[in-house]
Amino acid sequence: MDSTKRFSDRVAEYVAHRPGYPPAVLDLLAERCGLAAETRVADVGSGTGILTKLLLDRGAKVWAVEPNQPMRAAAETALGGIEGFTSVDATAESMPLPEASIDLYTASQAFHWFDGASARAECLRVLKPGGWAALIWHGRQEDSTPFLHAYEDLLESLPSYREVRHQDLPGEEIASFLGPDEPELHVFPNAQSLDWPSLLGRAASSSYFPRPDSRLWDGTVARLREVFARFAENGRVDFLYDCKAFLGRPRT
Repeated sequence: MDSTKRFSDRVAEYVAHRPGYPPAVLDLLAERCGLAAETRVADVGSGTGILTKLLLDRGAKVWAVEPNQPMRAAAETALGGIEGFTSVDATAESMPLPEASIDLYTASQAFHWFDGASARAECLRVLKPGGWAALIWHGRQEDSTPFLHAYEDLLESLPSYREVRHQDLPGEEIASFLGPDEPELHVFPNAQSLDWPSLLGRAASSSYFPRPDSRLWDGTVARLREVFARFAENGRVDFLYDCKAFLGRPRT
């Protein structure tokens, strides 16, 4: 499947059930990367605008670059009235932004979909000399609790999971994009407390989870419900994450 269309039928679940980013991530971008009012940011692979909104809240001017029309439309609906927001129909590999026009390049929960070499060339083109780039995403703490271990086992049984799994994105890809200096890695805890409908929505927001019209849907949902029933306390389970932020100043 074309990666730019992979989430087209999951926008509602994505908006409702994906985690936000800890305030510490935005504080880090302010401290290390100069994020402030009027900072010009390209938020690449911006999706439904989860990080975009937080950048706008800091007063930045944000070009939200997203090739998927339904996800881009969701961001436009939510953020279109906010000063500083510009929606851009484009990919990481080809952005209609002027050369050396951007102070900060961000990609949250998206870098694994990019063509690394082409996206890096485009990042270097639009980023001002000395500008920062930040690659950010959540990784589940897969073995931290019995529930998350069982959830991971369920995902491992899905045919498309290994195809798109990105928790262990090779460090050399990150280093190559953010280089030539060694990237900085900052890790922040994050969590969601989910009841059954929220857990199902969180699972269904992932591109590898079956859709309701799939022959795998009923069986997968039944297994997920069994996992929930086994580990829920007071009708909820905890989704624990490591939110990783890799920072660098890409240059040739």
